[in-house]
Amino acid sequence: MPESLDSLLSSFRRSLRVEGKADRTIVIYCQGITFFGRWLESQGLAPDVSNLTRENVLAWMDSLRDRGQQSSTISTRWKGMRRFVNWLLNEDIIRRDPLKGITVEQPEAPSVPVLSDEELTAIIAACRGKTFNDRRDEAVIRILIDCGLRISEVVGADLVDLDLDAETLIVTGKGSRVRPVYFGVKAGQALDRYLRVRAQHRHASNPALFLGERGRFTDDGARKRVKLRAEMAGLDPKVVHPHQFRHTHAHDFLMAGGQERDLKRLMGWRSDTMLERYGASAADHRAREAARRLKRGDRI
Repeated sequence: MPESLDSLLSSFRRSLRVEGKADRTIVIYCQGITFFGRWLESQGLAPDVSNLTRENVLAWMDSLRDRGQQSSTISTRWKGMRRFVNWLLNEDIIRRDPLKGITVEQPEAPSVPVLSDEELTAIIAACRGKTFNDRRDEAVIRILIDCGLRISEVVGADLVDLDLDAETLIVTGKGSRVRPVYFGVKAGQALDRYLRVRAQHRHASNPALFLGERGRFTDDGARKRVKLRAEMAGLDPKVVHPHQFRHTHAHDFLMAGGQERDLKRLMGWRSDTMLERYGASAADHRAREAARRLKRGDRI
């Protein structure tokens, strides 16, 4: 009797963890297989490997398009299915690749709006003050600006990970990959000021670098504070979010002539796809400037 897709998910999930895939990636990949199983049931078919066929997968992908799913979502579902089928083949659960020859067009990397110097200056100015929250928020925002970290990497850092003299912070990114990041003198000063008020905090013994009301600063807590400071700066808090600093950092790095391979290492990426996505705004800017310089009609 063919194995059901649901019965295989636990083993597939375990395999992804062994590969070091991020928790969110594992959830998304497994969700796709679950959704495919539900689609099979809606078609009166058993959600098992016998119905994991080329025709059914293509029909499922078409159904996603018919429901108005974005190209990026369809691409993600395809990647999860492709990974699942590869795992089935490697484990000898199936003998032939039902997806052989299928290609799914990858969506073009979107150009994400970046924060201007004026906007960043206004957000920093909104942190002006000497309270614990003021000092902490400025330190967090300056680290976001200088290092382009994910917010989970910022709040996940411990005191022992910080070297103020070397202007270095050790962070743990997706897939538990550890890397150093580097900040400037103003961020270092903001951190130094924060550490002095942190020493008086009731949770000062907590190993976390950044503290909140109940101990370690949380992802949600940090997001709310960034939006609050954006609102105080006169910006739209619905638009400004921590990940926008990451896009801005990548844009600035490339515009300053930084090498893409160096950026990939600093940002903790394994795939060149992320370089394309985060570098889209800088690529647009460079292309626009090159076009302006090379307009032949302006020379004759």
